[in-house]
Amino acid sequence: MPEQPGPEQRDSVPRTVDPRVTDVALALAMALVVAVVIAADPDAVRQTGTGAYLFAAGFGALVLLRRRAPRTVLVVTVLAVFVYYTFQFPPIGMALPAIAALYSAAELRHTGWAVGGGAVLVAVSTYFRVVGDDTEARLTPYDLVTNLALAAAAIALGVAVRLRREARVHEARAAEQRLQTERLRIARDLHDVVGHNLSVIALHSSVAAEAVGRDDDGARRALGHVREATSGTLRELRSTVRVLRGPVGAASVGAVPDPDSPAPTGLAGVDTLVRSARAAGLTVDVTLDVPPGRLDGAIDAAAYRIVQESLTNVLRHAAATRVTVSARVRGDRLALSVSDDGRGASAGLAPGSGLTGMRERAALLGGSLSTGDPDGGGFVVTADLPLRLEE
Repeated sequence: MPEQPGPEQRDSVPRTVDPRVTDVALALAMALVVAVVIAADPDAVRQTGTGAYLFAAGFGALVLLRRRAPRTVLVVTVLAVFVYYTFQFPPIGMALPAIAALYSAAELRHTGWAVGGGAVLVAVSTYFRVVGDDTEARLTPYDLVTNLALAAAAIALGVAVRLRREARVHEARAAEQRLQTERLRIARDLHDVVGHNLSVIALHSSVAAEAVGRDDDGARRALGHVREATSGTLRELRSTVRVLRGPVGAASVGAVPDPDSPAPTGLAGVDTLVRSARAAGLTVDVTLDVPPGRLDGAIDAAAYRIVQESLTNVLRHAAATRVTVSARVRGDRLALSVSDDGRGASAGLAPGSGLTGMRERAALLGGSLSTGDPDGGGFVVTADLPLRLEE
């Protein structure tokens, strides 16, 4: 059994009209249109009585079953059109009564049946009007084109509605998958940060154990480091777990960086990225005005990922010669910027879609990320992140 959406997911799903209301409205419209066409015939009262209008009601009633049995509704509708004309009721066209059936079959993934049904209607209509003896009923190019156009339009509309609906479902699933991937990445980065802090705790614990009785001041300092590392680790664990347990929001279409890429080391690892970029021929200016210990591990890792992805996009897409990387603390926020002098997105060379994943990660952590073409040319990525995750 498929997993049911949680309360947050249900609340985020757009409200739509009840399908039953749509079906009733479509059924009434079909019956009314056919009835109006019948009544418009000058001999309708004399020729029809109530029989033709009963057929009109029947065509509408069939629409109510279109979701449960679209192929059956299509076949019965086509046969009903033929039976209608055997009673010599006023002409209502061959395709008009079947428009809803053709549309429904195409919308519900039975396009072949819809094309076949439309072809049968047009072919039978053409045959009998060509070989018939009634000169007034002779086929004209206008009649043929009208029937073909009505059938083709109904089928095309059904296919278009189905494809649009499937595209929305695919986009929603892709967006959720991207956010889940980002959460997995955040969890992995947290694992690395916690592992580092535990190594620090173990190291200073050993120092304290060896210093007890010989260097009590050294032991106290080592225990202070242990206390500080323990407190920071616990706080970061609580904060990151809260982020990971948060609701999945809507996201734009895009991709995230490869989850198998090496784990980041934070802004301290930017020098390694810069060396690689310089080796590729770029001139890279770096300004990192972030005192040690000011960033939580998850924030530090996200900042590293943003710089990494931005530099990768510059190398792949920008045709730039110079890049500027800047990270500054402003109050309780981290202002991060990566700009280049390349061709920019306006030239049709948009950066890699990994930045979409970074935008989603920034949002999960309580920040934001934007991209654009500055007035002086090139491309710039700016991120605004909190220094600490809220507890």
